[in-house]
Amino acid sequence: MVSGQQAALIVGAGDFLGSAIARRFAREGYHVVATRRRGDLKTLVHSIEAEGGAITALHSDARDEDAVTALMEKIEQDIGPLACIVFNVGGNVRFGITETTTRVYRKVWEMCALAGFLVGREGAKCMLPRGHGTIIFTGATASLRGAEGYAAFAGGKHALRALAQSMARELGPKGIHVGHIVIDGPIDTDATRALFPDWFEERPKDGIMQPDDLAEIYWQLHRQPRTAWTFETDVRTYVEPW
Repeated sequence: MVSGQQAALIVGAGDFLGSAIARRFAREGYHVVATRRRGDLKTLVHSIEAEGGAITALHSDARDEDAVTALMEKIEQDIGPLACIVFNVGGNVRFGITETTTRVYRKVWEMCALAGFLVGREGAKCMLPRGHGTIIFTGATASLRGAEGYAAFAGGKHALRALAQSMARELGPKGIHVGHIVIDGPIDTDATRALFPDWFEERPKDGIMQPDDLAEIYWQLHRQPRTAWTFETDVRTYVEPW
């Protein structure tokens, strides 16, 4: 192994929540492995390295079985033992049911459900021989209920939640902590500001979830003692209707 550090894999290390989670684990001394299908990773690398943290950033498609297998092997062989995996892939698109094509539905399902299965399965293979580790899946309001225009997204997120429940029941007694975080509301991102500008005009400044605050929840879930594990937690601001 290149380093003696434990590794934390963030799958779906986007510019906001994923990057915030990566920075949080890096500050605790983990060697962060940050992946996304495409997009900028240099900014995240620079921010973590500027604080003295360790990071390996890779473009990888979590829907590709061979790519996921190779990623896990690389981490275990070249970086360090996988202590935590955060599956943070999105797939939030909105189409009316008659406008939802087979291609869209399949792609969203692959991003939410198939990719989660592949990452969870391969991660479990790494962790089970050691008898410890954490696997956390990012959920959404759509994990719990469908809504107009979100048939594809809700279907994928429902499937991911079912996967997480099944894995938690199977792997928990073997020492692997599996968790599912339902993010019930908007996160302060560029995309959210562009798509829903009214939210930022109508809500108070602290009425939108902040990536760094959410990242703290992931870290605290990971560090829970095995005598008191949480499977699922739901998160929302104080003004969010639910």
